[in-house]
Amino acid sequence: MKRIACLSVALAAACSAPAPQQSVPPTASPTPRSAAALDVLLRTAVEQKRVPHVAAMIATKDGVVYEHAEGVAPDAIYAIASMTKAVTTIAAMQLVEAGKIRLDEPAATYVPELARVKVLDGGQMRPPKTAPTVRQLMSHTAGFGYEFMSRDLFDLVGTKKVASMMAGGDAFLKAPLLFDPGARWEYGINTDWLGRIVERVSGQSLEAYFKEHVFDPLGMADSFFVVPKDKQPRLAKVFHRTKEGALAEQPPLVPPDGGKAGPVFYSGGGGLHSTARDYLTLTRTVMAGGQLGPARILTAESIALMGQNQIGDLSIRPFPSVMPDFATDGASLPGDLDKFGLGFALNSKPTAAGRGMNTMAWAGIFNTFFWIDREHQLSAVLMTQMLPGMDPGPARLLEAFDRAVYAWSR
Repeated sequence: MKRIACLSVALAAACSAPAPQQSVPPTASPTPRSAAALDVLLRTAVEQKRVPHVAAMIATKDGVVYEHAEGVAPDAIYAIASMTKAVTTIAAMQLVEAGKIRLDEPAATYVPELARVKVLDGGQMRPPKTAPTVRQLMSHTAGFGYEFMSRDLFDLVGTKKVASMMAGGDAFLKAPLLFDPGARWEYGINTDWLGRIVERVSGQSLEAYFKEHVFDPLGMADSFFVVPKDKQPRLAKVFHRTKEGALAEQPPLVPPDGGKAGPVFYSGGGGLHSTARDYLTLTRTVMAGGQLGPARILTAESIALMGQNQIGDLSIRPFPSVMPDFATDGASLPGDLDKFGLGFALNSKPTAAGRGMNTMAWAGIFNTFFWIDREHQLSAVLMTQMLPGMDPGPARLLEAFDRAVYAWSR
């Protein structure tokens, strides 16, 4: 079974010998209003090799107000990895609205194999004290982790007691919980399970469901699990930070056959490709309460629920990493993110940069980022394509871009 998630090829790319970096001439699209300082910020980041290339877009309630690309075509297609999670959560919430899924129902109601999940406790496996619910999958409190962030899971994979998510296929879904559901917040494979629920309940693959219920209604024509061959030349080149600090180009993430050899597992946690413009269309829809133009994909009430703290007194934390070539140890996204809603991280207080309270945000491991500030009706997307995740180069660019966007929009 082939897993359309890019992670296995990403790890291979991260650990492969660096190839010589090729220069790409800068390309910028016109901007609807003057924003020279933002242009300079992005251009400087590429010139100083903090990122290999970058595309950025900003929208307000009135529409797209800024679009710029440096070192890459404006319509480049990116592996957005964990930015897939927002789409999967939206799909699941559509089924909640339809009465086909209940948030506080045990997830095993919809995927019976989850009834067999165990908790890894002191090296032993035991049944969980309570069954993980759909809401806990959406808020990353169900107990699942990621092998690149958990030494315990990493060791289980190393001894072949648990399948690696980097190996392709869906066998990694058999990984145990790291704690009892609801005990703490932990980033992990929760949304892959949520995607499996969407498939079982809808009777469609995630690819088909997303296309029919999200992408086609919103006109997101460049968002796919499997990038069509005629669009593969638009894939953004992938780079890796070497030990010497240089940026080395890596092999493409998408196989030449599009990954269609054998049965396909569509990863609800990290399998999509998209463009900055397509993804901004999605964030604009969320910012507007679930409707953009004539297309409504969720009710305003569902969007409000997704943007509310769902983890109570628990807090999200900086990300540990036991695979530093893949993810930077101890990294955290800017935006003072301390809570989690349904599918989105939130800040419980306004930020110094300017984000309003409960701005909805997240990122992808290849250093793609977004935020949705519903209070100020301001949303932004920043895309590059490199490892490790949250490398200081793109992380500092995102922080500077965050500040600059709010300074510019005032």
